[in-house]
Amino acid sequence: MSKILVTGGCGYIGGHTIVDLIENGFEVISIDDLSKGSLRMNEGVAKVVGHPVKNYRVNLCNLEDTEAVFIENPDIVGIIHFAAFKSVPESVDHPLRYFRNNINSLVNLLQCAKENNVAHFVFSSSCSVYGNPEKLPVDEKAKLAEPESPYARTKQMGEDICKDFCKANPGFNVTLLRYFNPVGAHSSALIGELQEKPENLVPVITQTAIGKKSEMQVFGTDYDTRDGSCVRDYIHVMDIANAHTKALQYTLEGRNSEACEVFNLGSGNGVTVLELINAFEKISGEKLNYKLGPRRPGDVVAVYADNCKARACLDWDIKYDLEQMMDTAWRWEQALKKETAQSSLK
Repeated sequence: MSKILVTGGCGYIGGHTIVDLIENGFEVISIDDLSKGSLRMNEGVAKVVGHPVKNYRVNLCNLEDTEAVFIENPDIVGIIHFAAFKSVPESVDHPLRYFRNNINSLVNLLQCAKENNVAHFVFSSSCSVYGNPEKLPVDEKAKLAEPESPYARTKQMGEDICKDFCKANPGFNVTLLRYFNPVGAHSSALIGELQEKPENLVPVITQTAIGKKSEMQVFGTDYDTRDGSCVRDYIHVMDIANAHTKALQYTLEGRNSEACEVFNLGSGNGVTVLELINAFEKISGEKLNYKLGPRRPGDVVAVYADNCKARACLDWDIKYDLEQMMDTAWRWEQALKKETAQSSLK
């Protein structure tokens, strides 16, 4: 089995991707310093795949500690790099923290890849690099806009770093995956999104429905959209996870035509915030307590993907629709409540 290093493996998308990699025959190790990730995810992944997955509690900004992982694992053939700070509001308040963490960790990881000849690298990028696109759906050739947040700027900078790295190091392959809004949970309800104070919309919805939050707020009702709320492209986390496996297979099998390629990962459908709330209420039977509020700094008006390139080149397909996204997210939230109740009885 080929060994893959997943950074941020105790995070939401990282954990689900580890499951998909293992189900497709890869061996996986993880690096996660647990500053944002959780051992709860690592334990859940072990239950899903039937065996533990080794996690190194290492801060990637520490080059020496990062190098030690590669020394201990000389058989790594590919890297998927998720580990990064990702809160838009937090990045607006603390831009230097985001530049220091997100850029330094990437540079250190690429240096280790070069020194250890790990020639297959997948970089976790974001649709935020498009800003407010001039044309929708947005494709990979679209001009990148001025970033709406320092977080988005770190993704643009990260992509440029990867491109320059490939130019200077022939034989290395980097795949840039710009994903839109991952939601949902594994169908087993053993792993899902873990956020005590969520900023992403779906866990805000599910936590409000189950009573963890007394109410939720819709940020902005005066956008030029169907109902005045923001438009986003929601895609199930397991579809996103599978695209990372496909991206690694793409370069490992030598099917890539360029050393550094970029792909959109989205459903291709734009859904407003209010439409998503309605979809959740339909699938769960719960009525959400929400209020309408002003716009939030850093938010773009509307963005959704043209995903034709990923479908064609990566042989990737979308398996989960919007109702399945909301159903798995809701069952995960209910599983968490049950787990908490059982823990309190012990």
